[in-house]
Amino acid sequence: MSALPNAHEALLRNRDLIKGRLTLIGLSDAALLSQLPSGGVAMTDHAGVFSRMPAIKGWQLAYGYDDDNLEAGGADTLVVFLPKARAELTFRLELARWLAAEDARLVLIGEKREGIAGAVKQLKLVAPDAAKVDSARHCQVWLAESFVPVTSFDLDTWMQWHPVECAGVRVDVAGLPGIFSDGQLDDGTSMLLQSLVEQPLPRGYALDFACGAGVIGSWIQCWQRSQGLEPSPIDAVDVQSQAVICTRATYAQAGALGDVMASDGLAGVTRKYRAIVTNPPFHAGVRTDTSMTERFLQQAAVHLQPGGELRLVANSFLPYESLIAKYIGPVTRLASDKRFTVYSAKRR
Repeated sequence: MSALPNAHEALLRNRDLIKGRLTLIGLSDAALLSQLPSGGVAMTDHAGVFSRMPAIKGWQLAYGYDDDNLEAGGADTLVVFLPKARAELTFRLELARWLAAEDARLVLIGEKREGIAGAVKQLKLVAPDAAKVDSARHCQVWLAESFVPVTSFDLDTWMQWHPVECAGVRVDVAGLPGIFSDGQLDDGTSMLLQSLVEQPLPRGYALDFACGAGVIGSWIQCWQRSQGLEPSPIDAVDVQSQAVICTRATYAQAGALGDVMASDGLAGVTRKYRAIVTNPPFHAGVRTDTSMTERFLQQAAVHLQPGGELRLVANSFLPYESLIAKYIGPVTRLASDKRFTVYSAKRR
């Protein structure tokens, strides 16, 4: 059995902090649950972690910030694990305050290299008396015995809308804390969209992998309408709950067609596509990790119809061209600069 993440090990070292009904926010390894002294509510925003959560008596499992198993006032101890995106910590703390019972305690755990020291400033905005109680496993553990609860947790109040425009076509995109490029069109996606104007995808069902807030799938369909074409449905898939929530909202706003799915890679996808389009992630925490994209390319070969196209944008320094050729077929560079490259490959 592989070791637990450092933050989870730090919680086990400090399990005496747990009193009463426990809620975990931001679980990243389901193996933690069987090692805790009692049940409770375990929430993750990662579809892969959720799919691996075991059915353990006493535990209620939750995927994302809108899961029905998250109920106000039900937790005596709330453990918040530090997220990758600092903006998402405020989101998690607000959720914790809503879930808290009277006299609940709040525990914040995070790794030093991921910015726990800076995150404490956010914690102290809601719990000024919070104090560090341990430093272990390269982590800090902070405890707040008193904080002000909140009476509601409404995703609509957190959702922000921003316009995205490329090639004269605009879509309004939903955003929540933790979403990639929330509030703006990143340069890589912009290059990808421009390539779709110059060399459109083949007609028919397509998939936007790692869809984020739904920019690519909704924009393609709006662009097709602007050309007098009937939009092709574009399914969208992402591992993160906020991405799924935002893409559904973005699609609804744009009148876009397609299923929006939560999945770790393409494990939860059954359809075969004429095209798959993506700006895939390449970070695991703070590390560059291209294995995620290699795994996706292996899966994409199964989900592309013969002759179907993969259209992918990535940082130019990443070694993707050989991997695409290996798993999909011969590769063409449609656009490139010092920062990004757009690749196209037809399934052999």
